[in-house]
Amino acid sequence: MYWRERAACLYEDPDLFFPIGNSGLTHKQIDEAKAVCGRCPVMEQCLDWAVHVVQVEGIWGGTTESERRAMKRREARQAKGTVTTAA
Repeated sequence: MYWRERAACLYEDPDLFFPIGNSGLTHKQIDEAKAVCGRCPVMEQCLDWAVHVVQVEGIWGGTTESERRAMKRREARQAKGTVTTAA
């Protein structure tokens, strides 16, 4: 996985990307993790990987678990709305 070798998080504490809880400190940790992702040259590849393997926990590609679930739901609704039948 070449993209992982170029990730901005490579030398960061991995715990930063796996916040626990819903307190104010958790939101600060999420913001800090997303800031690392924001300067990452492979953020898109990271997000694609996380979505493809259904990575449930952690911050991947600048998104939280709930943000990735919402993305999947939107994509499913869009796909369902674009299905056409042959006449």
